[in-house]
Amino acid sequence: MSLKIDEKTRKIIYGPKGFRIRIPIASCSLAAGVNSVRDAVVNAIESLGVEAEIYRVGCMGQCFIDPWIEIAKEGLPPAIYGNVDPNNASKIKEIIQNYVNGDLSEAMAVRFKVDGVKSPQELTELDPWKYQVRFVSRNCGLIDPESIEDYIATGGYSGLKRALEMKREEVIEEIKRSKLRGRGGAGFPTWLKWNLCYQQKSDVKYVICNGDEGDPGAFMNRLLSESDPHRVVEGLIIAGYAVGATNGVIFVRAEKPLMAERLAKAVQQAREKGFLGKNILGTDFNFDIVTYRSAGAFVCGEETALIAAIEGRSRSRQRPPYPAVKGLWGKPTILNNVETLAHVATIFQFGVEEFLKYGTERTGGTKMFCVTGSVKRTGVYEVPIGTTIRRLIYDLAGGAKEGKNIKAVQAGGPSGGCIPVELFDVQLDFETLQQYGAIMGSGGLVVIDDSMCMVDVAHFFTGFTLAESCGKCLPCRVGVKLLNQILGKIKEGEGKIEDLETLQEIGESIMKTSLCALGGTAPNPVISTLKYFKHEYLEHIERKHCPAKVCQKLVTYVINPGICNGCGTCLRSCPAGAIEGKPRDAHKIIAEKCLRCGQCMIVCPAGAVGKV
Repeated sequence: MSLKIDEKTRKIIYGPKGFRIRIPIASCSLAAGVNSVRDAVVNAIESLGVEAEIYRVGCMGQCFIDPWIEIAKEGLPPAIYGNVDPNNASKIKEIIQNYVNGDLSEAMAVRFKVDGVKSPQELTELDPWKYQVRFVSRNCGLIDPESIEDYIATGGYSGLKRALEMKREEVIEEIKRSKLRGRGGAGFPTWLKWNLCYQQKSDVKYVICNGDEGDPGAFMNRLLSESDPHRVVEGLIIAGYAVGATNGVIFVRAEKPLMAERLAKAVQQAREKGFLGKNILGTDFNFDIVTYRSAGAFVCGEETALIAAIEGRSRSRQRPPYPAVKGLWGKPTILNNVETLAHVATIFQFGVEEFLKYGTERTGGTKMFCVTGSVKRTGVYEVPIGTTIRRLIYDLAGGAKEGKNIKAVQAGGPSGGCIPVELFDVQLDFETLQQYGAIMGSGGLVVIDDSMCMVDVAHFFTGFTLAESCGKCLPCRVGVKLLNQILGKIKEGEGKIEDLETLQEIGESIMKTSLCALGGTAPNPVISTLKYFKHEYLEHIERKHCPAKVCQKLVTYVINPGICNGCGTCLRSCPAGAIEGKPRDAHKIIAEKCLRCGQCMIVCPAGAVGKV
């Protein structure tokens, strides 16, 4: 994107000194060693004698280039250097020195092209940004997440000011016009939930931000909260005003300490600036927020279970009554997830019309998707609702890793369905994904390649949901366990053809009768793989063979005599004594004795052991 420069924008990009080096301090970059990078940058600045501001930012979502830095000096384009070696301080110094001298040849790309600033070397935008629309994630990796002044400088809290000038009914109507639907799972229209709560006659109401985010491989809410926490807080305040609440709660996992700390700090800063507390911005609106750190449980993604956790209980409950009528401590309560609330703040800042430039007829705006698994560029991407799976997986995430072929994607987290590569032109929206046996969920996409077994995938995810079930209702507690056990039998070569019909029947029954959405969606991995990958199930049952060579009981280990040098390492390591051979002669595995533990493949120095 090209960015028009005004004085405010110039300060954000280049800083007050005209020379700013952005360093991302987020959970993902910290794990990649960014603290060492920061130390090297500090030393390099001192050594070179340049006056540059070392500037803390959050994650911008491009995890495949962690750790990275961005250097921006007046007169030069802001240049991104990715995969910086934390252990090579001299190289980091060289990068900074070359940039100062106008040599940007080692830069990976630019975040955006700045009008009036030409690059000495032609740098393009990062490929993943060419198809993104960074609506709600616009500040991620750009501003200091721990500075309310930075957030205000980008227009922060102007949405709240606008909302407070409107009647509560008008705020709800604005959200209705936006076609904003919950970004945390089911896609329920946000305005409907708000309106129901608003209509309740109660002296106390609550609004809750669900920051639990328990899906394996999903971290878009953590990224947004760590990189732009005030946007989440502002959205929660607007929600509180709309429904007439006086109390807000941010529910966040204690196992995500940086996310929790930054949200808590944002709440404190907002309170100090008068955006929380009594008579907010000179109105009669009183509202405050507490942050609640939970022990973390996948079931807390379901709203009644989350409420129960705050109250000191642990299980979901039957609905109705819905939380909007009877929620936390028996009072009317609204729950929205992190991304939904961030969208609320952004809609009121930039207007409904800007939001409605994107999306579909039923769902407005954009969605942040987390792409993990077998792709070249893992990360978080914000795209319009209705973008195809193919665009997201291939154009943004770069397609399959070298030597692999993508065969499916699991959409919607551990209880999402698996969609085969032949259907990747399917649009990412709530209704379309459901038609194909998947769900939008919170936006997690796990890419599956041809080295993975779909029976094993279904077994893994039913095992996860089984472990995370609260156990209150029989369909989930018993049904998911049965699914997992039958899949385990098939993996071990003990399956029967009639098991496939049993899996289908049990799965459909669980979906219809479970108490909450966790149980209701848990069979999705099974139902979808039965539909699209039935041939893999039949291979396991009829031929006692795993096509992907993953299921240990259904593979045979063999030694390639053309590669084996007779070193005897495998023979000495075999716990079953299933390998025979003389020194310096090719060895052989006795199939009848083999335990299929794979130890021979692990220890073979020549790579002579394979699976068939």
